[in-house]
Amino acid sequence: MSLNISDLVNEDASLISRRCWSDEGVYALEKRGIFGKSWLFLGHESQIRAPGDFVQAYMCETPIIVSRGQDGGIYANINSCTHRGLPVCRADHGNTKRFVCPYHNWSYSVEGNLMTIPQESEVVRKPDKTQLGLKRVPRVESWRGMIFGSFDEAIIPLDEYLGDMRFYLDAFFDRFPAGIEFMGAPHRWVINANWKLPVENQLGDVNHGAFLHSAIIPIEAQQLIEKLGHSVVTTPGHGATFRLMPENTPVDDVAWGMEAVGSIFGGDEVQNYLREIQTQAHERVGDLRSRMKGLTYGIYPNLSFLWSNTSFKVSHPRGPGKVEYWSWAVVPADAPDNIKKILRTNYSSFFGPAGILEQEDSEVWAQQFLGSNIDFADDRPYYYGLGLGEEKPHPDMPGLVSVTANEFYARHFFTRWKKELQAAEGPL
Repeated sequence: MSLNISDLVNEDASLISRRCWSDEGVYALEKRGIFGKSWLFLGHESQIRAPGDFVQAYMCETPIIVSRGQDGGIYANINSCTHRGLPVCRADHGNTKRFVCPYHNWSYSVEGNLMTIPQESEVVRKPDKTQLGLKRVPRVESWRGMIFGSFDEAIIPLDEYLGDMRFYLDAFFDRFPAGIEFMGAPHRWVINANWKLPVENQLGDVNHGAFLHSAIIPIEAQQLIEKLGHSVVTTPGHGATFRLMPENTPVDDVAWGMEAVGSIFGGDEVQNYLREIQTQAHERVGDLRSRMKGLTYGIYPNLSFLWSNTSFKVSHPRGPGKVEYWSWAVVPADAPDNIKKILRTNYSSFFGPAGILEQEDSEVWAQQFLGSNIDFADDRPYYYGLGLGEEKPHPDMPGLVSVTANEFYARHFFTRWKKELQAAEGPL
């Protein structure tokens, strides 16, 4: 079947073809037009504090080493030897002075420069090692400690790429005097699904909670989201959902982290810490943002953030029908160590790989992908029209704003997705 991107998403993105999730040709265009052109999340500076520290990452299916150079700079290089292509780094994280290929022992500095070729002593013409370093990611920038890379040398600066989404991210980041840190290595697991399914879920789909997760989330929680919830799209593909609590809401009802399991059972020390953070929030982020109680955020194309359970997640494609999901626990950087340990359980109890809610989400993503491959159903696209045209500007918050049941976050994502795939169509 021939592939025409304009046939997959209709003009207002209310109808989305099942082939968007299942077609090999679509995935090939996504790699070129989206992952080759976007800012992609690589890690957090708290993971590479000292010279020689490194973590592994991915940009789509390309393996990346993110490291702290001896000069204190941040470097991102493709994890592939320039001699025969083997990975030169096999540890997920650590500290080193050299990355060494196991095949012929070519060694590279932590910045990615080729340092030694054992075999060159036996030949007359010496290779120019300055031209044989690891292939460097051409653009690497950091915002609030969040490290991003792009293969597109001409891409706009990261700050501009994030745009007004910074207003909503800072409602979380700026609550904490020293910012945030990633606590430990990511959990990683493979799901038989398309990479866009987790992204869409975390971009704004908060209305499935009381149904899919009914064993844990009471209907009253869903009713509160319907009453106080807002969904925002700043730039197509970026989005945030949150409850905007009324003025004079009791501190325990508005404070970040207070409603999570670890905090509930963590004792007075943890709860008093969270109350103190909230009492400072008005001064640090302003009245309106101090009353934001976040739900799910998304940064285009594949970075997600769960506010209440404090987790950043990346949906790494492994083909149209497989995704490797990476998930980090996030804690305030200057919290006491014993409180950090307790706060981490707010993530792992629900959204780690063994978390109840994560398992339920993963199952429906796999089932949704199967639904996208059903025979004789190509003429019945998925309906994304809930709330069509109801989003509008807000006097106090940037972006287009609506109720959480409005699926405009997904429509705007697919409008951008369609445009970028169309730009990538044509011969390689």
